[in-house]
Amino acid sequence: MKNYLIKNTCIVNEGKRFFGDLLMKNGRIEKIAASISLPENCIEIDGSNQFLIPGAIDDQVHFREPGLTHKGTIYTEAKAAVAGGVTSFMEMPNTNPPVFTQELLEAKYKIGKETALANYSFFMGTSNDNLEEILKTNDKKKEVCGVKIFMGSSTGNLLVDNPLLLEKIFEGSELLIATHCEEERIIKANLAALTATKKILEPSDHPIIRTEEACFESSLKAIQLAKKFNSRLHILHISTEKELQLFTNMIPLKDKRITSEVCVHHLHFTSDDYERLGNQIKCNPAIKAPHNKKALWEGLLDDRLDIIATDHAPHTWAEKQEDYSHAHAGLPLVQHPVSLMLYYVKEGRISIEKMVEKMSHAVADCFQIKERGYIREGYYADLVLVNMNQSNTVTKENILYKCGWSPLEGFVFPATITNTFVNGHLVYGNGRFDESKRGMRLQFER
Repeated sequence: MKNYLIKNTCIVNEGKRFFGDLLMKNGRIEKIAASISLPENCIEIDGSNQFLIPGAIDDQVHFREPGLTHKGTIYTEAKAAVAGGVTSFMEMPNTNPPVFTQELLEAKYKIGKETALANYSFFMGTSNDNLEEILKTNDKKKEVCGVKIFMGSSTGNLLVDNPLLLEKIFEGSELLIATHCEEERIIKANLAALTATKKILEPSDHPIIRTEEACFESSLKAIQLAKKFNSRLHILHISTEKELQLFTNMIPLKDKRITSEVCVHHLHFTSDDYERLGNQIKCNPAIKAPHNKKALWEGLLDDRLDIIATDHAPHTWAEKQEDYSHAHAGLPLVQHPVSLMLYYVKEGRISIEKMVEKMSHAVADCFQIKERGYIREGYYADLVLVNMNQSNTVTKENILYKCGWSPLEGFVFPATITNTFVNGHLVYGNGRFDESKRGMRLQFER
């Protein structure tokens, strides 16, 4: 395995930035110091005028394999991820077939081992009739990221709406429980009311159907269950101002039993963008009115929201061009979250130290990931070099998603990811890939 020495770079880690050198050896961070001499059989990389940050860890992606590979595969989407500075991902169970058994879960891990250029983990799926299989995951709590519950219907048929079963999952699961929270009863009532007065629905109707109230009621229900059973709950893709009252910043993340996530599209787009982008930004939960975006930024910066993710959910261009009622919900994003947040760093909305905290450190802490998420001696060398003075534009030619499109097409990022290391392997460097090594299965300290 090749070893690397990064010289004269600005290292961003644990709320600080400092200039120095970093040595990678045998896949791990060997040494961090003000100056390190080049060892034998080591490749030197000049990090001058660049930031060295820990690779982002995306805790919510949909890579579509097995069964939906016309949209994306674990290989294609993980390749896009590493080009965008995401070195580890956690993938959701709404594939075809859904991951409702231990055998199907391990089949995904086999695909990851064989094809993923990034490190990987996969959530166990839940349905109204697979409780026994769900609880078997307790035996794998050191090697499975969590259990996923759809408490609102989204892509696929994984809605869990049996109250007794929900109680049994929250009571019995020893793993982190991640929830998609939208109240189905409210969504159906809103849809019925709207279709009674309007013959043809439009993308801008999406947040009218999937409202703030639908999100709040479902998130509240999940939190009540978690408190009742002292479960470890993580609520995904918070999208509303109202939900923020459910979370606290009064205790450290390591002591929280209930945590939250915000996604980059809810920090970037608002309902005003439906006019321009239409179904391209149709997703669940919906992108909502501008006051929600403002509140989400406030909640992120004051630590009521714990981590940043993507909810990467690719669909083909044809699937997004259907009329509103039939267009699939979800956005492809995993290639661009770091670049998008660096845009907001440049804008002064968030510091690079806070960005690193929310995309790397906090994710590792939230999921108790072993030896990743920080730039520390002895940790795996999942690292990203960023040139903050080299802009790049999203174009069809440089989009790596299998679906071939992005709602960010034409957007100019002020920074460029120049190098991505996964377990000390330079998988992406200056636009070129070295696919000679695959990522590793994430391990958890539980």
